[in-house]
Amino acid sequence: MAKAKSPASAPQPPPKTSKSKPTFVRYYLVAYNVLSTLGWGYILLLLIVHIFNIDRRAAILEASSGSASSTFSRFLPFLKASRTSPLYFESKLPKLLQPFFRRFTTSYLRIGTVTAFVQTCAILEVAHVMLGWVRSPLVTTAMQVTSRLYAIWGVTEQFPEVCSNPLYTTMVFAWSVTEVVRYSFYAANLLGHEPYPLLYLRYTAFYVLYPMGASSEAFLNYATLPASSPIPSWTSWAKGMWKPTDYIRAILFLIWWPGLYVMYTYMIAQRKKVLGPGKGAKAN
Repeated sequence: MAKAKSPASAPQPPPKTSKSKPTFVRYYLVAYNVLSTLGWGYILLLLIVHIFNIDRRAAILEASSGSASSTFSRFLPFLKASRTSPLYFESKLPKLLQPFFRRFTTSYLRIGTVTAFVQTCAILEVAHVMLGWVRSPLVTTAMQVTSRLYAIWGVTEQFPEVCSNPLYTTMVFAWSVTEVVRYSFYAANLLGHEPYPLLYLRYTAFYVLYPMGASSEAFLNYATLPASSPIPSWTSWAKGMWKPTDYIRAILFLIWWPGLYVMYTYMIAQRKKVLGPGKGAKAN
């Protein structure tokens, strides 16, 4: 009588592997990431050309009507407005830097439309996560996309004076560098490659770029609050200085900072997984 095989000697089932993406999904994601890289790369190129006046067209562009509200005057209301206006700051800069500052206030006229279009396309990223095509966390993906769409359509496009705020330039610069690295890394990864320079930049550049972009978003939002009474009080409410939408934007400004902390610490944790000495599963 043949001896029965023990469970230990019996053939083991093959290990479970994650289900690979359908071919059309992989091709679509490659195309999406390549096009997104090109879109943000184009924005970054336009921004660099404008800031350094490479094509000699920066002088032709005029600042949008009205000057941006000064953030410093909101926090320090005892300062005179003339001492906190963009022109005042420009006059205090070394002459070599004054043209650069001026171009920071006119970059929207060159990149505003294309930035709004490219960033709006990022709505698809939430759909990618919901469909299971991408393994990124839904909450963090939705937070990032929503905050940027609000900065574009809820702030910049609703308040023309914000378009001439230098913080708009720092915001878009941080976004464009971040996204060129991120999308090109994803495209290469989908094609079976993982260039270490892109990997390192993907999980390191955020240390500088994320606070720059997120804080620029927050202070642009703050710049839209009523200049007559930048801090809500009983008087501002009684005199009707603040509308309900102003209170909403003020609340968003306050919760922006905890949101920044959540996203920042999430990225730090992801960096430890990918680049840390005891790295685990590959992060998206």
